[in-house]
Amino acid sequence: MKVLVTDGHFRKTLAVVRSLGQKGVHVTVGERTFLNTSFFSKYCSRHLIYPSVRRYPDQFIEFLLGEIKRNPIDCLFPMEEETLLLVAKYQSEISKHTYLLIPDLAKIEFVRDKGNLIQFAESHGIPVPRTYRFSSGEFPQEEGSDGYVIKPRISSGSFGIVYVKKKEDLESSYQNVHQRYPFPLIQDYIPDGGGTYGFSALFDESSNVRAAFVHKKLRMYPVQGGPSTLREGVEHSHIMELGLSLLKALNWVGIAMVEFKVDPRDGIPKLMEINPRFWGSLHLAIYSGVDFPYLILKMAKGEKFDPVLQYPVGRRSRWLLFGDVLHFIGNPRRFRLQPSFFRFFDPETCDDMISKDDPLPVLGAMTTFFTFLYDPEMKRFLERR
Repeated sequence: MKVLVTDGHFRKTLAVVRSLGQKGVHVTVGERTFLNTSFFSKYCSRHLIYPSVRRYPDQFIEFLLGEIKRNPIDCLFPMEEETLLLVAKYQSEISKHTYLLIPDLAKIEFVRDKGNLIQFAESHGIPVPRTYRFSSGEFPQEEGSDGYVIKPRISSGSFGIVYVKKKEDLESSYQNVHQRYPFPLIQDYIPDGGGTYGFSALFDESSNVRAAFVHKKLRMYPVQGGPSTLREGVEHSHIMELGLSLLKALNWVGIAMVEFKVDPRDGIPKLMEINPRFWGSLHLAIYSGVDFPYLILKMAKGEKFDPVLQYPVGRRSRWLLFGDVLHFIGNPRRFRLQPSFFRFFDPETCDDMISKDDPLPVLGAMTTFFTFLYDPEMKRFLERR
């Protein structure tokens, strides 16, 4: 079997490369530069340098189509959001030459817009934080008991999110966000204490669930809320039920990760967002026996398998370099973390990148880090977010 995996910079890409490479799959990894994490993996069978998705989208698609025609592959894995959106735009043409399990472009764009998503979720009985809908100049009149969150309608991670404690600061903060992210949402802030969870799932072309997994974020960066730097596989039937209900209502196809935050005031999980792509903590699901990339490859081969809905709980994965290091630096309670930051040899915890079996991606991650710092394209990309 042969696959092509895009966006070699990222941890989630490395997780796919290792998962499939360890099973004897020929893995081609693509990126716009040789300096990236996944090219350094021993499970990367072939390197592919392609035009930048962000700067040269037409050339990228032309290159991709030419590549999969000349060198047939069994499955394409678009990993980053910009790549996914572009591939989805040309899905009908690409699917003539390889297996591509993704939603259509309209559905991806629909769930990326948090305003659309919140309205859809509410109409289907999915709990959401209190969300204020207002025309220009109208703001919540009552004082929020725990403050507010201003969120861009379209963004990823923690980019653009602003926390506001006092109502009198809300309008100025809103206008600041509005300048970069037009008409953001205002929601009541859900206090910490209940936990933040990710529900990830895989659906076939008929929107039947083929696999599902729930993890809890134990540490994040930024500390107040962002990608997890340490997380744990858990059993949470309510979140499993809510996540499945929402994605089924959307007639979802392919993979997605739905994030919930449990409100400690009432114990109810509230919807935060949907990631319509592979997520940063993918390695934990694979480590816990829910191997989403391999299951997609099975579907590409037409293999039948029972839905994977059960898995061992309590396994953890950690993004030590550089996520958990940054969490440690940014958390004033750094020496009182539970589990301790210095717990490096827990037999139930694996690392997203560090591996005795495949050590060189750490070097690739360091080159990626400096690429992000000094590459003008990456600077513009981060500034837009």
